[in-house]
Amino acid sequence: MTFIAGIALCIIVGAALAFITGFLLIEYESYTMETTVNGWSAPYLNYGEWGNNILERAAFAQVLPAANLPAEAVYWSTTVDGTGTQLNGTHEYVMHFPPGGLPPNNAFWSLTMTDLESYMVNNSINRYHLGSLSNLTPNTDGSVDIYIQNAAPSGNESNWLPAPSGDFKLWLRAYRPGPAILNGSYKAPPVVEVS
Repeated sequence: MTFIAGIALCIIVGAALAFITGFLLIEYESYTMETTVNGWSAPYLNYGEWGNNILERAAFAQVLPAANLPAEAVYWSTTVDGTGTQLNGTHEYVMHFPPGGLPPNNAFWSLTMTDLESYMVNNSINRYHLGSLSNLTPNTDGSVDIYIQNAAPSGNESNWLPAPSGDFKLWLRAYRPGPAILNGSYKAPPVVEVS
């Protein structure tokens, strides 16, 4: 091997190692950016404010490529119920917001149903989300239940988010979130399977 060929080989190996190391660092950083609370992937509340932290920018771009500043919108997502079991339309679920427990916001909030690839789920009533603009019917104590299932829940159709027959994903979003979301004290309630 000539001297030039040796240098070229070292450059190629070095570049490959740098690429692999960078990829692994971004993967690690992306997994440390979110925590799981009640089955929900809780948001990293500093996204969009990373300054010159290139690693944080790259990791966040991998987790959620397009995002607002937390003061504009905060997103949670889940593919599992509160016990960690995959959400599936063959089961019936309820998401119970206690009195005063709806996502605090200065604009609106929404709960959106998608398939596992984040595409909207077709359903017979063309309803893809529920939220603060949906005229939800509260319980007598002021709490709100959202019924997440394939068939309409008798008597609770106004609070029904239709699920597909297979696996699905939920997105909870708060726009212009309130202080309890921004300081991390608000916890999205778990999705609970109804027996």
